[in-house]
Amino acid sequence: MKIGFIGIGLMGGPLARNLIRAGKDVYFFARNKEHIEKTLSAGPTGKLVNSTKDLADCDIIFTCLPLPQTVKSVMIEDDGLLNHMKPHSVYIDTSTIDPHTAGEIEAYAARKNIHYLGCTLGLGPAQAELAQEPIFAGGDRATFDRCKDILDIIGSPVHYLGGVKQAYAFKIISNMVGMTNLAVLAEGIHLAQRSGIDTNQFLELLAMTGGDSNQLHRRGPLIIEKDFANRFAVDLTLKDLTLGCDMAKKMNYTAQFTEKARDFYKQAKEEGYGKEDCCAVYKVLK
Repeated sequence: MKIGFIGIGLMGGPLARNLIRAGKDVYFFARNKEHIEKTLSAGPTGKLVNSTKDLADCDIIFTCLPLPQTVKSVMIEDDGLLNHMKPHSVYIDTSTIDPHTAGEIEAYAARKNIHYLGCTLGLGPAQAELAQEPIFAGGDRATFDRCKDILDIIGSPVHYLGGVKQAYAFKIISNMVGMTNLAVLAEGIHLAQRSGIDTNQFLELLAMTGGDSNQLHRRGPLIIEKDFANRFAVDLTLKDLTLGCDMAKKMNYTAQFTEKARDFYKQAKEEGYGKEDCCAVYKVLK
């Protein structure tokens, strides 16, 4: 089985390397020298190609790209890769894109006799590198069952949600909840500091209450330590929250808390923190 991979950055790189470590033949396209060297070092079955078109004869192709438009550009527009993949091969996208775009890609792939799965990711690069990344899959059930063994290599646990639109909607909603929670947590830390509460004790005790959360454990300590090194950037957070707000509007719903949180991340970007971790929202909640 030949597996292709496009997008070996913070999130895609670990997924590709997990496949290589498992002895799978992985052909990947990339331009970033550091990402290329790191992925090649994962094992001898990883091979760099010169063009995305060199992946056309792969049995499965993965993408992990930053924007919905990037996915469409690579796979559909400008003689994209879906126009060259062999019939009955499988395209698996692990990017965070909106359900509408996913529907467009699914329909286009079907016209080319290519099977499409949307497999969104639940945590961050550290978990992905250890193959402990929750995967939320959508698409044809038979295609999912056919690819389940491959998905089990790149992450765990693997959940099937139904259609591709459900998989992407879940991912976007989870980011809306998580990043809005992070903004509230940052606000809470500011208040604890102004109240004279030891911040380490604040985090420890908050975990014993209804204020406990994934973000508390993952990013609370980072905020206290002023560690804003990029794990998931403000820029990507702003992108995902915008996707969420737009998705809600298409459903005739106003995501009021998410819209407010988005304003703070937008402010963080405007103040120059776009490439820092999303916990840098703390800096603008003064």
